[in-house]
Amino acid sequence: MSLEVRPVRTQNGVAILGVFVADLVFSADRLPIPGETLKGAGFQIGPGGKGSNQAVAAARAGADVSFITRLGQDTFGAMARKLWSGDGIAAHVTETDTPTGAAFVHVNSVSGENAIIIVPGAAAELSADDIDAAEAVIAGSKVFVTQLEQPVAAAQRGLEIARAHGVTTVFNPAPAESIPDAVYPLCDFIVPNEAETSALTGFPVASLDDARRAGDVLLSRGVGVALITLGERGALFHARDRSVLTPAWQAGQVVDTTGAGDAFIGSFAAALASGEDPLEAVGFGCAAAGLSVTRRGAAHAMPYLRDILGLRGAGPPALP
Repeated sequence: MSLEVRPVRTQNGVAILGVFVADLVFSADRLPIPGETLKGAGFQIGPGGKGSNQAVAAARAGADVSFITRLGQDTFGAMARKLWSGDGIAAHVTETDTPTGAAFVHVNSVSGENAIIIVPGAAAELSADDIDAAEAVIAGSKVFVTQLEQPVAAAQRGLEIARAHGVTTVFNPAPAESIPDAVYPLCDFIVPNEAETSALTGFPVASLDDARRAGDVLLSRGVGVALITLGERGALFHARDRSVLTPAWQAGQVVDTTGAGDAFIGSFAAALASGEDPLEAVGFGCAAAGLSVTRRGAAHAMPYLRDILGLRGAGPPALP
């Protein structure tokens, strides 16, 4: 289905399509092997899901945020609504009898690195029809963001609607899976990490040269900018006319990397929506990600605008 372009009078803020899940976070120095029971160092339940995390990050970074999703009528759904209300996020929710999703999150108690299994639950039912019903929300935004924790068809429809209304599109292809060729030209910015970039392009991304070669592949498929996040090395802004590495910010001891990519994307989108130059927005996102890894949890670790500005005002990022 195609859309006739119908510009709206005013476009403002960030609209995000995605998933909320409750994160069940287990801390231990390693994952158990099959058949093994391992004593952990800690456990907590908190709000998560890439889309919801990105919405919180964007709101705390100063943007007006709308979030489009599905929730179950249960305790985890109530947790989501409480979170969004506290951060001033306008929720556009379809309720269902299917339970709200959950994620198993292992946080390495030594390195802070994470491993995640997600079950999207109610949000796995998001369809193109749901996205059509939210057309006015997307059309009224300045930046639209989506990922792949909900079905690909829903993400694609959101990108199509955003493109039809002249809204800047940011696509985070995570978790990595096969993407229709038609999705790439809908992306002003595609924002994968190293593993996702490798899955999309078919070769390892172990160096900056690899990332630039992968960026060329993504550009050849029709994306506007390949914005590849490289962990402690920072983020590569790779466009047809320039390729710039923005270093990561080291804001303190790394205790939990869960949600760092979401902090980057949400804050990057907020900066774009405020009118920042895209490269400046990358630096803003890197600072937000650097702060998020010094705090435990996902949504609760998203930094506020004052903290991001404070870190950036402290000087240039520290090189790893």
